[in-house]
Amino acid sequence: MVVDKSSARVRRMFGQIAKRYDLLNHLLSLSLDRYWRRQAVRRAPPTGDLPVLDVCTGTGDLALLYRRAAAADVPVVAADFCHEMLVYGTQKDSSEAPLQWVETDAETLPFPDASFQLVSVAFGLRNVADTDRGLGEMARVCAPGGQIVILEFSLPTRQPLALLYGAYFRYVLPRIGQLLARNRESAYNYLPQSVGEFPQGERLAEKMRAAGLCEVRWIPMTFGVVTLYLAKRKTQ
Repeated sequence: MVVDKSSARVRRMFGQIAKRYDLLNHLLSLSLDRYWRRQAVRRAPPTGDLPVLDVCTGTGDLALLYRRAAAADVPVVAADFCHEMLVYGTQKDSSEAPLQWVETDAETLPFPDASFQLVSVAFGLRNVADTDRGLGEMARVCAPGGQIVILEFSLPTRQPLALLYGAYFRYVLPRIGQLLARNRESAYNYLPQSVGEFPQGERLAEKMRAAGLCEVRWIPMTFGVVTLYLAKRKTQ
């Protein structure tokens, strides 16, 4: 069965769980989501004067980390198409140089070409209805030689972890998530379905190269539960 990733459905789904989104991220990952984001920023820090963009930002956790890592005069933009997520995100933003919060779809970013030194996305690319178009937009707004950072769930391949994690991810996690964040769109059933359908490893790397990226590499973390993809925008 193909997962329904239509913009309207995904927007409704995240709007319904926005209030408990951060709590459940930390609970269901045993707070490892904080570690994964910190690793992304450590391995791909901002180094230039151009702004930083985080797409599918949710409540802005990765964007806020980039705000701390970037120079104070470097703008950091947090973009998402779910209004409710942005509302909760702005309530967390207490930095001296606040994020620039933008409500927009990752498939049609309202920014000029080559605007950003770094474009990131954490656990959101798989929710974009057209993965290739989302990657193409990230590449378009990234400056030549700039960095692309993608943090996404993946599935372990080594046994017995693959079997044990698969059971937790498909059966236990959705029940806990739905119990604590009741919603009409079955958001926590959608999660394992969307991860299982999403390309990982070399399959995603091929799509990144097709979007105009180079020096693509990926780093599995926590036994392959999450993968960090790093790349650069081609200079020519």
